[in-house]
Amino acid sequence: MADSNFIDYVKILCRSGKGGAGSRHFHRAKYVPKGGPDGGDGGRGGHIILRGNSHMWTLLPLKYRRHIFAGNGQSGSEGRSSGKDGEDVIVDVPCGTVVFDADTGDYLCEVTYDGEEVKLLKGGRGGLGNWHFKSPTNRTPRYAQPGEPAVEKAVILELKLLADVGLVGFPNAGKSTLLSSISAARPKIADYPFTTMEPQLGIVEYRDKRSFVMADIPGIIEGASEGRGLGLRFLRHIERNAVLLFLVPADAEDIAGQYEVLLEELRRFNPQLMDKQRILAISKSDMLDDELREEIEKTLPTDIPHVFISAVTGYHLTELKDMLWGAINDERNQIATPAITHRPLDGHHRVREEDEFIFEPTPVENDEEEIFDEDDLGDWEEDWDEDFDDSTGDDN
Repeated sequence: MADSNFIDYVKILCRSGKGGAGSRHFHRAKYVPKGGPDGGDGGRGGHIILRGNSHMWTLLPLKYRRHIFAGNGQSGSEGRSSGKDGEDVIVDVPCGTVVFDADTGDYLCEVTYDGEEVKLLKGGRGGLGNWHFKSPTNRTPRYAQPGEPAVEKAVILELKLLADVGLVGFPNAGKSTLLSSISAARPKIADYPFTTMEPQLGIVEYRDKRSFVMADIPGIIEGASEGRGLGLRFLRHIERNAVLLFLVPADAEDIAGQYEVLLEELRRFNPQLMDKQRILAISKSDMLDDELREEIEKTLPTDIPHVFISAVTGYHLTELKDMLWGAINDERNQIATPAITHRPLDGHHRVREEDEFIFEPTPVENDEEEIFDEDDLGDWEEDWDEDFDDSTGDDN
């Protein structure tokens, strides 16, 4: 068992079902000497479908379910009877799950809301039976189409938490203390760096029974976008936040400098993060008197609203909630924003232990297929598309 139940990156092997073969059967009945072709179509293969589930918060179930295979379609039979479709496999994932190709790192799809279904891999179409190919000049077609093959792909599932506010700061800036002070979350708190080893979510209560969600991620250090520290792996969890709350302690040597370093790391990770609303909070302000606050305020950036707070004494926490609520409900956040441009997975954004996972070879189940007369096939691809569209109209 893993040390933590929070899993936000996992590699799995998926295989859709292959389509069933069409039948070459000819009708045989008493007093019907030449019944003609009546071979049915093969059933389609099963799909691999991802479904958003708001009750899930981790990819842990998939860590112990590495192989996901859909059912194969059955072959057609006599009397124009179509084969049974392969069974679809529906995989529940947390909302905010993004899927990448494990080999190339290319973005494939994402699931963002509860109940959303996305076809990750489509099952193969079933082959057409021989009765589709009968004509005045070819009354006994002795061939049918095979089903389309299955699609197998290794994919990476990456979870990006959904929250309204994301906490950004260096280690020991007081992020976990703040989260525990204004929400019911109880993250680990200690006086050494990188106490937070995994993202934490907390629901912050506001006036009139309103609330918003705040996310705390492990501390970021300079060079995190190049793979240093722990922050890089978890920066993905603030990509969906509406507001970024930068937390810098009051005892920092250069508050404005630390803020600029954090901002630059976010810009290198994903330039779209620069378009989000930002608020600067100076934590541990209970150590300052009024004169020191005035001196520090003169050095703070002028392009971002700021507030002095103390999570221990509760100093200005109400004012901080007011600022966050106003930013969340700002008109700029009410307008539909363009979708996140998901960067391809590269060496810095991958998790080595997952990428090096080797799947055990699993053979594809082969159905008994009929022998086809290649001399009579004609233009195979053209006949496939025309006849398939005319006969089905819906591929489910």
